[in-house]
Amino acid sequence: MPKLSFAGLHVAQRAPMAAWKAALLRVAAVLLALVVGGLILLCLGYNPLLVYQTMLNGALAKKTARASVVRNAVPLAIVALGVTLAFKMKFWNIGAEGQICIGAIAASFFAYSFDWPSWLLLTVMAVAGFIAGGLWGLIPAIFKTKFGTNETLFTLMMNYIAAYFIQYLREGPWRDPAKNGFPEMPRFAAAARLPSVLGVHAGWIFALAIALFVLIYLRYTKHGYELTVVGDNITTARYAGMPVNRIILRTMFISAGVCGLSGMIQASGANKMLTDSVAGGDGFTAIIVAWLARLSPVGILIVAVMFGVLKKGCASVETVYKISSEFFGILQGIILFFVLGVEFFITYRVQRKKEVK
Repeated sequence: MPKLSFAGLHVAQRAPMAAWKAALLRVAAVLLALVVGGLILLCLGYNPLLVYQTMLNGALAKKTARASVVRNAVPLAIVALGVTLAFKMKFWNIGAEGQICIGAIAASFFAYSFDWPSWLLLTVMAVAGFIAGGLWGLIPAIFKTKFGTNETLFTLMMNYIAAYFIQYLREGPWRDPAKNGFPEMPRFAAAARLPSVLGVHAGWIFALAIALFVLIYLRYTKHGYELTVVGDNITTARYAGMPVNRIILRTMFISAGVCGLSGMIQASGANKMLTDSVAGGDGFTAIIVAWLARLSPVGILIVAVMFGVLKKGCASVETVYKISSEFFGILQGIILFFVLGVEFFITYRVQRKKEVK
């Protein structure tokens, strides 16, 4: 097993840990993160137990609050499922924010341009969002396969292009003249809005369907097997005769397409219009969700709901205790830090370096 030595210590790879034990350690890491978050609240002069109680009550006590939790969880789950496909292949798609924006723009074009029956218009909007997001994601994939560019920086920089393009549309071609000079785009017609199902827009059905698709795609299809092999060892994939470049392009198109579909769902379901905050940071938060779930589709749904509870709960805490909404980001970062930290100790062990006689 590989070893790393420093400061009189050995870092060596562990033997595989029992699944139940690893799961217990991850739960302990989350609880410890909440303890640290509580200490921060205590230093700020708040009772952490009361704050956490308010957080849970604010997120789960009322039907409207639970609906808000689902609305918060839907984009996180869908985008996390999208980036999971790329991450499984070791293609670091950090461009989900931009892919959400491009998908929302493509869907909004049809919403603003055509007066079709709702079922047809929503279908076309969903397809347009998926294709536009996929094509946007193909750009860094093509450069990666042709020129070996760094996909992390490439996809990250493309986020800003997409975001500023929405601002251009808001201040120019799609500006609503009825707003008396205020730079805002018009709301969608009723036919272009996702219907409500059980008190929440139908995006949650998309999330469940996409989770099932990703699960089946990764576990039971040839394409899923190929992208996993490419992620594990690209040299082995080439030696086995797999068309690596084609696999990268195909997988990135689907990954970015799912993120683009999330943009359509946010514009049509949550916002009912195109806004420059359509991504709202979900593209970055979803990366955290994917990693915390260890790229498991079922785990992603669970973690996304947890983050939905956290976001809604923190909004309630802000109202009751006047604690800044930025505390949500702080607590989110603490949880990520501890969970990633425990992953290290699940994989490696630290020992004292024995003296050489």
